Amino acid sequence: KREKNPHHHFVRRVGLANWLLDTFVRAVLAVAEASGVLLLLPVVLEGKPIPGAKRGERILGYAEEPCYLWFVMEFCEGGDLNQYVLSRRPDPATNRSFMLQLTSAIAFLHKNHIVHRDLKPDNILITEKSGAPVLKVADFGLSKVCAGLTARGKKGSNENKNVNVNKYWLSSACGSDFYMAPEVWEGHYTAKADIFALGIIIWAMIERITFIDAETKKELLGTYVKQGTEIVPVGEALLENPKMELHIPQKRRTSMSEGIKQLLKDMLAANPQDRPDAFELETRMDQVTCAA
Repeated sequence: KREKNPHHHFVRRVGLANWLLDTFVRAVLAVAEASGVLLLLPVVLEGKPIPGAKRGERILGYAEEPCYLWFVMEFCEGGDLNQYVLSRRPDPATNRSFMLQLTSAIAFLHKNHIVHRDLKPDNILITEKSGAPVLKVADFGLSKVCAGLTARGKKGSNENKNVNVNKYWLSSACGSDFYMAPEVWEGHYTAKADIFALGIIIWAMIERITFIDAETKKELLGTYVKQGTEIVPVGEALLENPKMELHIPQKRRTSMSEGIKQLLKDMLAANPQDRPDAFELETRMDQVTCAA
């Protein structure tokens, strides 16, 4: 069946979008009739819930029809971080730019009391409208707004002001295995879990470390630990052995400054208290990338 919308000309269907919590979504690519701008339109089919579906990123507008709800979103033509990085030759300048953008994005989220909880290359989208690639953190379906309770668990009048995301404990073990911090596997963690996930992403991006996803068979950016013939997520391995030393860089030919190497080790510390928070990370990342 062809989707109809009076304000857009449809280009093609782009598959399923895990967009709204417990809601089935079909996404189509469309051109706005008035401006000619290319947009992504997730189409929410009312009354068809599926488990595990998630919420998307930026909404530019919406429209309702019988049985349908259209959300107009920005189309990121650069794809996700996996597609972008793995389809291009290694570029240290691009790596530095992405590292700075990612740390800035997480600092912004944590400043606004939001823990993403599912950071991974699939959820980092790229647009090149301004020439240089710009990263956009997406998919907040598992994110948590740390508001309503203070760090001590008591309700207060200035709820948001009293919240320290690094002391706000969460208990839902969620995320994607290869990017989950050790404490997430245990179900007792804070925003520092986002720092760990970001460390895995940056390390994999710099060294082009990949694994094959068991379900989709896609090649994905992500670091891991080898145990015999199997590969194990770093967080899971650190949970089993907190004193395990991570070999950074993993590849002998990788060019990595001592500053970046140490920062990655700190981001991937088994004890979350030994990791920098998002604001310290932003400052340190600026220093090490400038020195690189």
